[in-house]
Amino acid sequence: MINRLVFRIALSAMFLALGLVLPFLTGQIPEIGSMLLPMHLPVFLCALICGWHYAAMIGFVLPLLRSLIFTMPPMFPTAVAMAFELCAYGIITGLVYILFKRKNIISVYIAVISGMIAGRAVWGIVQYLLLFSSGREFTFSAFLAGAFVNAVPGIIVQLVLIPLIMFVLDKSKLVPFNSVK
Repeated sequence: MINRLVFRIALSAMFLALGLVLPFLTGQIPEIGSMLLPMHLPVFLCALICGWHYAAMIGFVLPLLRSLIFTMPPMFPTAVAMAFELCAYGIITGLVYILFKRKNIISVYIAVISGMIAGRAVWGIVQYLLLFSSGREFTFSAFLAGAFVNAVPGIIVQLVLIPLIMFVLDKSKLVPFNSVK
């Protein structure tokens, strides 16, 4: 029992560190970096491997911590809205994934896509509330552009890499599908 807890805490810390570092790979070109969504990958993987509790915490803390340490993304409204978005990714992806008796690539896809939809909806709501409270406007077309149109490259990367990583972890017996909770 204690070994499993320590394992999940250690992995969560690794996912947090990965989320802090990955944006540096794409950060040299901000337009590409914001389209590839590098902070999202560790949260999805944390949800699938460690569970929704850990992923929710990592997802909420990651953009806020990155904003405090590196000033990117800007704290208001971007990092605050992202904190709620990534937290929703972790919760929904993790909860949907544990609903499946058999863990496999299909359950990974369904969980990740469910998390993506819910997280983007949460981002839109929080972004609207934050901008409305500061006297600015957030239109539905701005929501669609920010949540989907501009994010297409990142969505594709997530839908390719996350199942691939889970497949490799299963084949290497590091995180076999049937033993993941």
